[in-house]
Amino acid sequence: MKTPSLLQRAAWAAALVSLVTPFGLFAGDRDWPVYLGDKGATHFSSLAQITTENVRELEVAWTFRAGDARDNQTQIQCNPLVIDGVIYATTPQLRLVALDATSGKELWRFEPPEANGVNRGVAYWADGDDRRILFGAGQWLHAVDARTGKSIATFGENGRVNLAEGLGRDVTGLAIQANTPGVIYRDLIIIGSRMGEGPAPAAPGHIRAFNVRTGQQAWIFHTIPHPGEPGYETWPEGAWKRVGGVNVWTGMTVDEERGLVFCPVGSAAFDFWGGDRVGDNLYSNCVLALDAATGRHVWHFQLVRHDIWDRDPPSPPTLVTVRRDGREIPAVAQTTKSGHVFVLHRETGESLFPLEEKIVPTSDLAGEVTAPTQRLPLKPAPFARQLFTADEITNRTPEAHRAVLERFARVRPHAVFAPPSREGTIIFPGFDGGAEWGGAAVDPRGVLYVNSNEMPWILSMIETGGATSLGEQVYVQNCTGCHGADRRGNAAASIPGLFDVGQRLTREQTLEVITHGRGVMPPWGFLSQEQREAVTDYLVGKPAPRESGSPASKGPQWQTYMPDAGEPVVPPPYTHTGYNRWLDPDGYPAVKPPWGTLNAIDLNTGEYLWRVPLGEYPELIEKGLPVTGTENYGGPLITAGDVLFIGATKDELFRAFDRRTGQELWRYKLPAGAYATPATYEVDGRQYVVVACGGGKMGTKSGDTYIAFALPQR
Repeated sequence: MKTPSLLQRAAWAAALVSLVTPFGLFAGDRDWPVYLGDKGATHFSSLAQITTENVRELEVAWTFRAGDARDNQTQIQCNPLVIDGVIYATTPQLRLVALDATSGKELWRFEPPEANGVNRGVAYWADGDDRRILFGAGQWLHAVDARTGKSIATFGENGRVNLAEGLGRDVTGLAIQANTPGVIYRDLIIIGSRMGEGPAPAAPGHIRAFNVRTGQQAWIFHTIPHPGEPGYETWPEGAWKRVGGVNVWTGMTVDEERGLVFCPVGSAAFDFWGGDRVGDNLYSNCVLALDAATGRHVWHFQLVRHDIWDRDPPSPPTLVTVRRDGREIPAVAQTTKSGHVFVLHRETGESLFPLEEKIVPTSDLAGEVTAPTQRLPLKPAPFARQLFTADEITNRTPEAHRAVLERFARVRPHAVFAPPSREGTIIFPGFDGGAEWGGAAVDPRGVLYVNSNEMPWILSMIETGGATSLGEQVYVQNCTGCHGADRRGNAAASIPGLFDVGQRLTREQTLEVITHGRGVMPPWGFLSQEQREAVTDYLVGKPAPRESGSPASKGPQWQTYMPDAGEPVVPPPYTHTGYNRWLDPDGYPAVKPPWGTLNAIDLNTGEYLWRVPLGEYPELIEKGLPVTGTENYGGPLITAGDVLFIGATKDELFRAFDRRTGQELWRYKLPAGAYATPATYEVDGRQYVVVACGGGKMGTKSGDTYIAFALPQR
């Protein structure tokens, strides 16, 4: 087949842009003005200067170093905005910076007075000369002047809104983080938050809209329904007063023509035991469509009933136009951690592909009542394997196979929606997908591009009784999920061990971190002073002895948590031993490859166009093994030049693929892993692609760099 000329390719790109414009979904010709490209979260740009023919010529155009990384403790997950030649991005320690888009030169920097957690991007709003960046840091939503980097004092209280206020109940001391940007609709910013997910009490994740000019709350939608609201009957009496979570931590999408905002609502807390929230638990685990102006419920589609697997939707739903029998159907596509794509009619929530109602196993944990059935789409087929059988055990080496087989014989046999257990339940795909927070891309033809993890994890439950001191009891109930029952941490998740914290921090420093949080760790201010002092002593090696008849001797139910004026909350009888990837003795996944993939799915038909491994282990390739793929975080970027860009992989490479075939065209070794979605833009006729290199996940080194690539100037 004859290679098309540059002139022909330009004509094709123009034709593609003509397809884009009527839908009003995709990023404009020059800028990247919205998180994930546009308000439909399509990750698509109509720029076409970089093509499949010339992408191999890409070179580094500029590099920016923020200077505030802490090795193995920080990340950059930010998908930056680019508007009128200026980049707006965040740094490892949540500073907001503006950069010249042609040189990477820093124009200004805004440092929030309080910040913890991570940040995945910012929102932009403008009315004439009033141009604002809306930026979440910790529990605060800031409004910053886009021209100067100064806080806008007339917004909220001195330039910021406290997201811990206005939720309808006291959440003092509970974790709230605005880790993903809200979406702009007219003069509103509609935003969710990240809440606690463990056995400890959690704030409710209600969805809210704030006036962009004043910071005043305009409306609220109760994701845990209050009495008299639809969905209240799917919860126990009074659950709205005490249950937390059911929050949008991933970002949202907006159909401005229809005035709808689409919200991927997460699971209820506690993630892995729901004996205190028996029922289907609306609106958890839903794609929820609301009237963007008022917050009124329009429709919902529940992906998982009574979730006890942490199967919340991992990314914003993607707006797409599906073509059936010559008709164009407005749709919204939601990828899931389980590796499925639900394709729903945008106006009604009706599934555009047939669904299967699947009978699922029941739980033997005390108090747990699982949903009897779950529904799954029959098309498209899952983009990740669904069952871990003996045939899927790694055969990388005989020793690895034997070690995994021995563990396989001790855990519960795997089944789809197998409930949490004491023996150990296989979660496959794992807690981080399947799909993850990087999100999927979609092009004007209705083709969805999604990267996927194929990693098994093991979920083990333990009872919370039997502690020998108050400090140990507080630790077991609140800390084992991240730091492990043995306090060894989780290197693969960059969670430090605490067994030696007394050698690294003073008692006062340890107490300070527990009380106020640091980095990705939220504050634990909901604990009483006595509890914080006790767990601090336990961690630094000075546990107070349990006295006969003391509360700690009475088992797990003695202790209640009382946020300042809130409802007493009895802790659950179970916790989990951590988010544990199932690895072989050499640190590779326990399952046969592929361990990470990149997929192209035609949403018009539900059929796959291609599927390729994503990522590699150089040491395994040197031994003659084929490309395995790796665990990956951060989504793809696609362009009208038929190029798909993606970082995401553990091997710290940035890659370009032909989006028509899945063929890898180009790669570049980064200074740290690009666990973020890239962006593209044009200034003075030159197209750039920029990506954050923050590392810090999967045990890789942290970084503080943004790198922009472009074709050589001639």
